[in-house]
Amino acid sequence: MNRSATTGLLLTVFVAAGAGGYWAGQRGLALSVHSPFISMTAREKGAPPPKGSILYYRDPDGPFYAAEPKSNAKGRAFLPVLASEEISFDPEPAKQAEANTTKQPSKIRFYRNPMGLPDTSPTPKKDSMGMDYIPVYEGDEDESGVIKLSPGKVQRTGVRSVAATRSKIMQILRAPGVVALDERLITVLAARVDAFVENVAAVTTGDAVKRNQPLVTLFSTEFANAAALFIAELATDSRGATTGGARKRLENLGVPPEEIAEIERIRKIPPNMVWRAPRDGIVLERNVVNGMKMASGTTLFRIADVTRLWVLADIPEVGLASLRLGAEATARVRHRPDLKFPGKISLIYPQVNLETRTARIRIEVANPDLVLFPNMFVDVEITAGDDADPIAVPDSAVIDSGTRKIVFLDLGEGRFEPREVRTGPRGNGLVAILDGLAEGDRVVTAANFLIDAESNLKAALQSLSIGNGADKPEKRP
Repeated sequence: MNRSATTGLLLTVFVAAGAGGYWAGQRGLALSVHSPFISMTAREKGAPPPKGSILYYRDPDGPFYAAEPKSNAKGRAFLPVLASEEISFDPEPAKQAEANTTKQPSKIRFYRNPMGLPDTSPTPKKDSMGMDYIPVYEGDEDESGVIKLSPGKVQRTGVRSVAATRSKIMQILRAPGVVALDERLITVLAARVDAFVENVAAVTTGDAVKRNQPLVTLFSTEFANAAALFIAELATDSRGATTGGARKRLENLGVPPEEIAEIERIRKIPPNMVWRAPRDGIVLERNVVNGMKMASGTTLFRIADVTRLWVLADIPEVGLASLRLGAEATARVRHRPDLKFPGKISLIYPQVNLETRTARIRIEVANPDLVLFPNMFVDVEITAGDDADPIAVPDSAVIDSGTRKIVFLDLGEGRFEPREVRTGPRGNGLVAILDGLAEGDRVVTAANFLIDAESNLKAALQSLSIGNGADKPEKRP
């Protein structure tokens, strides 16, 4: 008895549910399926059936999607979602029919192409397909070239935008370099007459010498003759001894000032002359030995000051635009990467290597501890840029097609406008905008390629529509 009553009650419930659904369907009522992720509304009565290609498949029991047909855990097949079906992730907008009916029409500014092409007319006209141009009223913005996305799509695709600001464009250029001697700090010790070497100091190539340190003792008859004339001049006219011809002759022969002062003091002809180191430095060359005879002009010693050196670096020519004299640079030796040698660019050589397409720059660095040696390889980092602060945007905001560069302006409320720009130098994650943007304009920095795809799709559909209209045969009367 109880079983029969239960069966009858279930049948009654099923019949009532079916009747209620039929009644709701006849009256066009919407049956909603609620989900924490998506809200889908049943198709209203009389709406056209969905059409188009299959975009993806959705789980009928929950917010799950798949690119290929499959079944859920309950064995139910995923439902296909066609191109014409609209699945909204946003609340339905409020109807504005009443507001539109009460709005007073204003003065017409011009007429624009109905397909969004950059074509306007001051008078009403039709396009090639016979469609009327759309009037644009005063106070309305011409948004024919604006891309519009729903707020939900903007949020799902992760669109982000920032304001264009004025910033300094700095970049770090890295290049290999080689240490070289400062040409201004190299001194050659040579005799100007034929002479004999009587004695050489105990210094060799690579030794450090001090200024005025004795290096070599020479004997020459020309030195003796010039010294005798100088002494005779001192004896006859002491008032002209300091500027007379005999003193000048000794100076022209290269006699050190110390030796001339000694001759003037003792008034005797010296048996030989001592040549001294002209500066502090390192002996690069020693070309004399005891007892040798040397000809006039022979190099005796070559000495260089290595406390200041040059670093010569080769920079690709594409980086020359951002280089300037006085820019700061840092050199690091490869065997001691912990050591840094700061310096500044003192010269950009006015020549580009034909084979490597690089230009050479010169950096002056201090070497107080003598860690750097000539011909040593170093790694150079240069802080390139200038003091100007142009309008700049992040690198990711610029889409470079190879023929032009564009950015997308964020106009707000899901509206984006492509804008062609002219770019300048790049650095520290920014690119300078020379033309096309104003300070404060908001540009898209993330998901701009998706917006670009939407723009290309819009243009393709417009071209397709125009092409289809042009292919249609004209109607004959």
